[in-house]
Amino acid sequence: MTDAFLPLQIAVLTVSDSRTEATDKSGRLLAERIEAAGHRLHDKAICPDDVHEIRARVARWIADAAPDVVITTGGTGLTGRDVTPQAVEVLFDRRIDGFGEMFRVLSYESIGTSTLQSRALAGVAKATFIFCLPGSSGACADGWDRLIRDQIDARTRPCNLHELLPRLTER
Repeated sequence: MTDAFLPLQIAVLTVSDSRTEATDKSGRLLAERIEAAGHRLHDKAICPDDVHEIRARVARWIADAAPDVVITTGGTGLTGRDVTPQAVEVLFDRRIDGFGEMFRVLSYESIGTSTLQSRALAGVAKATFIFCLPGSSGACADGWDRLIRDQIDARTRPCNLHELLPRLTER
């Protein structure tokens, strides 16, 4: 355990057929909050709602030793173009089931029963934490502010995900 803040490298992927750098409010919100919290933005990208493109981008980041965390925004709903969970989940070594459960509980406070349409999820792949959030800026704010930020902060007690990083590749 540490009393010091230990910054992480975090990559952000916006999944959307219609967003550009100018219109990507959710990706920009995450990037700003990552840096405001003292972490380092490793990379930020936008890709279309395509299983193979999403999977390829996330796979490149987890193959790289630099990013400790990948956060996606978008593509977690129920429509035919919402394919982020299918694209990313196959990369997981382990799911973090509590993340999706907690996200929907917190989201219920904001959007009521509409939260059941969210397939937000998280997992670990090659010692990289991956969080998949819905595409709305409100959902990204809730996910970062109320779950991710504290769990990737080494100072969070009684425990946090940050302290697990050195042990994620144990066999």
